[in-house]
Amino acid sequence: MSKPTDLPESFAPLKDLEWQKITIGKSAAAVWQIALRDGNSVFLKSEANHPLAELPGEIERLNWLTKMGFKSPRVIDAEQSADRVWLLMSAVPGSDLTHLRDKPELFIRAYSQGLKRMHALDPRQCPFDHSIEARIALGTQRAAAKLVDESDFDQDWIGSTAEDVIAWLNVNKPTESDLIVTHGDPSAPNILSDDERFSGMVDCTRLGTADVWQDLSIACRSIAYNVGQEHVRPFLDLYGVEWNAEKFRFYNTLDELY
Repeated sequence: MSKPTDLPESFAPLKDLEWQKITIGKSAAAVWQIALRDGNSVFLKSEANHPLAELPGEIERLNWLTKMGFKSPRVIDAEQSADRVWLLMSAVPGSDLTHLRDKPELFIRAYSQGLKRMHALDPRQCPFDHSIEARIALGTQRAAAKLVDESDFDQDWIGSTAEDVIAWLNVNKPTESDLIVTHGDPSAPNILSDDERFSGMVDCTRLGTADVWQDLSIACRSIAYNVGQEHVRPFLDLYGVEWNAEKFRFYNTLDELY
């Protein structure tokens, strides 16, 4: 497959290796899996450099997760030019949860394990604020910069603008519970399992302290999509929380801005 022509010089040794582009997910960044000669793999992520680029923040978050001992990619190298940001990172063992779609019980068990591990991190040590006010403020900046894809809105918001979404969010803010460390975008492709048990998380760009429903809303939506709505309640039982329709709707609407 084609490789980037503007690869930084420090990554030149990778040019002659086998590359595979990763197409799953909706990130604005391009992602490649690169097979090393020793049989292992690394991942290279690249994004256009602009004031709201997410890769610089992901690099900070991955370094923090490494410090916390959490199962996530390790930063091997990073480069930044006037035009692009580059992140080279290690692989996480296992496969994303979509490979367990034909085993719903194992799917939701690994999902619950992963979120519990993430949410057990000490929020007092987390420097990333993803509270409602912070996320709406950043979403408003993204809308002003035309970074919100209105054509990808969910059915409830088809035909609406990002400004419509922001107005609704500002009127319908729920009361936040105690803030914990959240992944921010824990859809099934971002949760990995190995031997049918949780093995790590990837795409940690939006990690930060937030209400638990920042993660649970996206997880419940992903579970319904991948294995069926009937598995949402058993997942919540495994996690140990009651259904909250207000927060489910709010945080999924907030996700429209990202």
